[in-house]
Amino acid sequence: MAPSLATSIGTLSLERPTILASGILGISLDVFNRLYKAGAGAVVTKSLSKEPWDGYPNPTIFSVKGGGWLNAVGLSNPGAENFAQMISTNQEVPIIVSLVGSVEEDFEFMVKQFDNCKVSAYELNLSCPHVAKVGLEVGDDVDLVKKIVKTVKSSSNVPVIAKVGLGSTDYLQTVSAACDSGVDGITAINTIRAMAIDVQTQRPILSNKIGGLSGTPIKPIAVRCVYEISSKFDVPIIGCGGISTWEDAVEFILAGASAVQFGSVMGDHWTEVFTEINTGIQNYMEQKKYTTIGEMIGKAKRS
Repeated sequence: MAPSLATSIGTLSLERPTILASGILGISLDVFNRLYKAGAGAVVTKSLSKEPWDGYPNPTIFSVKGGGWLNAVGLSNPGAENFAQMISTNQEVPIIVSLVGSVEEDFEFMVKQFDNCKVSAYELNLSCPHVAKVGLEVGDDVDLVKKIVKTVKSSSNVPVIAKVGLGSTDYLQTVSAACDSGVDGITAINTIRAMAIDVQTQRPILSNKIGGLSGTPIKPIAVRCVYEISSKFDVPIIGCGGISTWEDAVEFILAGASAVQFGSVMGDHWTEVFTEINTGIQNYMEQKKYTTIGEMIGKAKRS
C-alpha cells in the first residue's frame, strides 16, 4: 500500500499536504475546483477585508534575479461580503478563507459573512509587509493578536490559523500570543519586506516603493522559522515560503510542518506542480519507509 499523504491542522483534515498560498489565483470558485482536482489539498483565498479594496496602481510585481518575486499588490479584493456570495455554492473544495483587518470588530464582521458557506478554516493575515495598519502592524501588537484570535474563535466553529511574518518585533511573540488565545495552527511565513530600484530612472520600481519578497530566496529563512516554532510551541504548522520542488516540501515537513503552502512556483509550473510535489513526497516516504506524514513531521529535530 502506498504511503498516505493525509495530514491535519488541528481539526482540519486534508487528503494531501499541498495547499495553494494566499494571494495566488484566490478569488474564483472555478479556479479553486480546478486546483483541487489537480491535487491541491486545500486552497487559501486572497486576503479579504471588511470592505472592497482596489489595491495599488501598477507596477505591483517585479521579477528578482535568483528566482524570486517582489510584489506590492495592496491586498486588492472584492470584500468579504461579496466574496462569500462568490463561494456560496461550494460543496467540495477545502477552502481556507484569509482575512485581514485592523481591529477585532473587522474580523467578527467578516466571519459572519461566511455563516452559510462551506469554509474549512480561517487564516488570519497578521503579516502582510506592505499595507499600512493591517498585516505586520497588527501582528506586531501582541495584545491585538490575542483579541483577534479570540474573536474569530468565538465567532466560528472551524479551525483558525494565524499567518505570521517577520516584522519589527520578535515573530515568536506573535506566535506565543496566538497560541495563548487558542489558535489551531500557524502559517509561517509571509513575504519579507524588500524593495528594488531602477538604476536608470533612479526610482523605486514598485509604485508602493516597498513590497514583499517571495519565492526561492526566502526558503531558508522560512524553514528556520518553522523549525524554531515547532521547537518552542506545541501547535500545528503550515510551512510557506519559496517551495518549488518536492524536496523543498519535505524539508519543511522535517523541520516541523504538517502541511505546506506555495504560490510563486505556479508562474512556471501551473497546476501540475501539485501532482509533482505530492508524487515526490510519496516516493520519498516509500523510499524512507514512512507510512504517514505524521512520522516525518519534525524529524530533523530528532535526528
